[in-house]
Amino acid sequence: MRAALIARQFDVPGRLVTIEPYGSGNVNDTYLAIFRTTFDEKRFVVQRIRKAVFPEPEAIMHNMRVITDHCHAKLEAEAEGADRIWQLPKIIPTRDGGDWVVDADGDLWRAISQIASAQAHERVLGPEHAQEVGIVLGHFHRMVSDIDPARLKVALPGFHVTPGYLARLDAAKDSPIGRERLAESPEAALALRFVEARRGVCPVLEDAVAAGRLERRVMHGDPKVGNVMIDEATGKGTCIVDLDTVQAGLVHYDIGDALRSACNPAGEDAPDLGGVAFDTDLCESIWRGYLGQAREFLGEGDRDLLFACVHLIPLELGIRFLADHLAGDTYFKIRYPGHNLRRARVQFRLVESIEARESAIRRIFERR
Repeated sequence: MRAALIARQFDVPGRLVTIEPYGSGNVNDTYLAIFRTTFDEKRFVVQRIRKAVFPEPEAIMHNMRVITDHCHAKLEAEAEGADRIWQLPKIIPTRDGGDWVVDADGDLWRAISQIASAQAHERVLGPEHAQEVGIVLGHFHRMVSDIDPARLKVALPGFHVTPGYLARLDAAKDSPIGRERLAESPEAALALRFVEARRGVCPVLEDAVAAGRLERRVMHGDPKVGNVMIDEATGKGTCIVDLDTVQAGLVHYDIGDALRSACNPAGEDAPDLGGVAFDTDLCESIWRGYLGQAREFLGEGDRDLLFACVHLIPLELGIRFLADHLAGDTYFKIRYPGHNLRRARVQFRLVESIEARESAIRRIFERR
């Protein structure tokens, strides 16, 4: 097994006992490796970063090194006054001192520490859990708020630039496979019409950057509920994982994505679209937790566009799922034919729910 051969190249004492698939990511291959000595055991995460998805995987590792070195030092400095033990994964070096291994296909493999005695949940368990999601994201943003975004490389070109995804959808719908799938699927055609009706809102955040109303900072890029680790002993959030998409961007993308993920209890793969809805109570809990950490760096200009980001990010993700479906399912992992189309329809139903609750959501963001 390739993953087992790769795992042995990292500087971990002992012998490999087992290596098994780990987590539920849509892009990279992730494994949990267990090494044992005669008196100890070491568990760590091994991941393959697909070059087909991330054209410059070295940029991901550069950014991860910058972020983790900065945050680990800051966490240690603040540890005595903290209300919990904050954590962040650490890069495990290779036996020759590098940060990664490259396989015969040119894909990059890395090893990172596992956050022990903590777990992530694919869905929010309740208001307390939701508040912890907000606290963890706000804490991460505060930790990285003093990093110059220019120090980071572009991990994923065009990431969270909604007009760019819209252009990819336009190209996919006009491709041979796109035309075929649209012709044979009324659901796909309906989803495309949904996007067309909202084409005008797609550049709202990028227009704000161009006008000087928003500034690019360090963003996580994928702050979904499943990336927030909760301490099993205390029930408190301990860290956010999956740093592949960390790069210069807008904190609004992160806020919108966290709320998109957490405030739809039905989940991304909801079997019944009728159960998909934006839960404003969960939104309020997350926002309360986030503000407790983020008040010092959020300005009035940032607050003016909070509803816009909540509305835009599920629309953007739906566009990405739909474009991938029409392009032949080349980016996201799928479990069955039409999976990406189903995912797109869930996100579009969530957009409709957000539109119906606009006044209530805006009132939540007005609270200080």
